[in-house]
Amino acid sequence: MGIQKLQVGMAGLGRVGKFHAMNFLQRTPRAELVAAFTPDPAETAWGRVNLEPHGVTLYDNYDEMLKHPGLQAVAIGTATSVHAEEAIKAINAELHVLCEKPLSIHIDVCRAVVAAAKKKPHLKVMCGFSRRFDESYREAHSKIEQGIIGRPSIIRSQTCDKLDPSGFFVEYAAWSGGVFVDMSVHDIDLTLWFFGDDIIPKSISAHGITAVQPELKKHKDYDNAVGIVEFQNGKIANYYCSRMMAHGQEDTTEIIGTEGKIAVNTNPQRNLVNTYTSSGIIREVPPNFMGRFGAAFVQEANEFTAACLDNTPLPMKLSNAVKAVEIGAYLQEALVTGKQLHFDEIGRRIEKAQL
Repeated sequence: MGIQKLQVGMAGLGRVGKFHAMNFLQRTPRAELVAAFTPDPAETAWGRVNLEPHGVTLYDNYDEMLKHPGLQAVAIGTATSVHAEEAIKAINAELHVLCEKPLSIHIDVCRAVVAAAKKKPHLKVMCGFSRRFDESYREAHSKIEQGIIGRPSIIRSQTCDKLDPSGFFVEYAAWSGGVFVDMSVHDIDLTLWFFGDDIIPKSISAHGITAVQPELKKHKDYDNAVGIVEFQNGKIANYYCSRMMAHGQEDTTEIIGTEGKIAVNTNPQRNLVNTYTSSGIIREVPPNFMGRFGAAFVQEANEFTAACLDNTPLPMKLSNAVKAVEIGAYLQEALVTGKQLHFDEIGRRIEKAQL
């Protein structure tokens, strides 16, 4: 008798979709990639070379892929604008769902996905926040749970991409939701993990600049931004996001507690090689987020697969994916308007009197 494998379909074969597809195809022993969807001819051509020879059926219609014989789960790596629609269709088709972040840039649409999932509690529906599957972040969380740094009180976290002069991020800004929703949503999710998902904002403020890509202004976005969230329980989060790094990807986090602090990746390295020459010491860093979190994506695929096959709990709440986008959207609003936002004890927006 063969080992039971989860039959997975991949939606989207862009940069992230290709990565997910190869993970399910080659690095997830308990899963079998059986189908893939993309409306893009160039992505289809890639699929014919890299997927079809392994028995993967290619579709140019998402609804048709959902009807693939024996399909049990869908991994969604398409454009953010269709994440929610495709997730809900898959849920309604009785399929497990692993969806790339964010579920949507619109809060009400995110909530619609959660509502659809609640109607099908036997299905596993997860939004992929890859840092929760990273070995270093998991160790940091474990140490915090052990009380090693006392009460975690301040978090400083950043997501910084290598500069891409091609203009891709300018075009992407038209539908990304802005730097805080697109980038800092990872750092916000870490905050919910380290501080507790019941935290409620008290005030939110943000500032940004367009240092190298002034064209972003037409989309009301920035290439560098800093945001501060003060929570009702007295804790504070400081976020920095950038698309300007000259040297490579630099995603770092510090959690500061009453008896110490924990730092993750504050000395970024692509590997353990340092080059010593008369020019100094050279330490290379990953060129993109895949270089930093590639192993985490593999772990994510394997844990999602195990939860589907064994009916075990998922490692995160789907509702946190909504809360992370909500806080990110508030940060983006504060960034664009230049106003500090305020909230009452249960999280309702309030207008603060101006002196």
